[in-house]
This record gives sequence, C-alpha cells and structure tokens, in this order.
Amino acid sequence: MTHSEIVEKAVIFVKATLKNAEGGHDWFHIKRVFVNAIQIAKEEKVNVLVVSLAALLHDIADSKFHNGDENLGPQLAGEFLASLNMAPDLTRHVLKIIENISFKNSFSSSKGAPFTSLELQVVQDADRLDAMGAIGIARAFNYGGFMNRAIYDPEIMPKLNMTKEEYKRSNAPTINHFYEKLLLLKDRMNTVTGKKLAKERHQFMLDFLEQFYKECGNS
Repeated sequence: MTHSEIVEKAVIFVKATLKNAEGGHDWFHIKRVFVNAIQIAKEEKVNVLVVSLAALLHDIADSKFHNGDENLGPQLAGEFLASLNMAPDLTRHVLKIIENISFKNSFSSSKGAPFTSLELQVVQDADRLDAMGAIGIARAFNYGGFMNRAIYDPEIMPKLNMTKEEYKRSNAPTINHFYEKLLLLKDRMNTVTGKKLAKERHQFMLDFLEQFYKECGNS
C-alpha cells in the first residue's frame, strides 16, 4: 500500500472507533493533531509515515475513559497495524510513541529510561498544541463538564508537584488545570516549530485567565 492508502485506512479506523468519544478527545482532536504533526514534520528529518500513524492512533483508547488502562490504546493500535501487515520496526516505533506521548508520563512516578525519538517529539508537540490556545481552553472546560468538575474554586489551590498517580486521580476545578498542565506546555515543547506555534497559544490562555479573574471580581 502507498503512504496515502495507509493513512486513509487509519482515518477510517479512528473515525469509527471514536464515533461517540468525549468532545475533547474525538476525531476532530485527532485531525487537529495530525495536521499539526504534518506541519511540524516538514521542518524535521523524520519518518513521516511513523508521525502520521502515531498522530492518528495516539488517542485511540485514552486511559481516562477506560478505567485508567494504559495498555488498551497501544493494544488496539497494534492490532490495527498488524491488520495492515506493517513492518515490525515501524509498528514498534508507533506503539512506543503512543505509550510515551502523554503529559502524565512526565511526572515523577514514571519508571525506567524514557523512550525518545524525533518522531515522538513531533507528535508530542502536535498533541500539546491542541491543549493550548482557544482549542485548549474549550477542551479543558468540555472535559471538566464531562467529569462534573467545578469551573473554579478559590479555596482549592493548584497542586504543582504531583506524582503521576496524583495527577491521574485529580478532580480539581478546571481553572487549576491551567496551572497544573496547560501553562507548562510552552516550555516543554521539543521542536523549533512547536515552540514557535506555542507562543501565541500560550499568550491567549494568559489573556483568557486575566479576563476570567476580572469577571470573577478577583482583579
């Protein structure tokens, strides 16, 4: 199969699998990450097929929606890639990206030597960009509503030194998520293009928070 045929099969698979997904982790999230990844990949010497497949499959079964199971996503992605008879080395690389892309894996309880590759860095930047700016704000509040979390509670302060397990269990107000993750992403981008694109989105979030607190009477 050609590159485009493989990508098209992946698109069909992801659209079907995520048909009823939560709005911040649905097909449109995947599409945005894919577009971001291709844009960033143009400036990097990477295997574009690995980047494409990892971007398309990275949230095929987000553990947040599967009782914390971090193995299901790689398992489903692996089964799909096996159905296409993809080369074992390519499949392993894509699965390693899926296993290591998540922000939560940067917390202190992550074990072992971290996997790294330029392809992972590209897809990770692409995913992180979708957690920033206007889209990131919309996704944060959509997920907060989905989980029945408070929007804001001035009595509950953000927790900045969480372990991975604490981060996964957190049910803090959505505003806290800006300080616990979203505002940290700009300085954790990997690629030159990712860093450049992150600046505008980061500033948009700062402007939003300033207006938010103003309307809350906190400024």
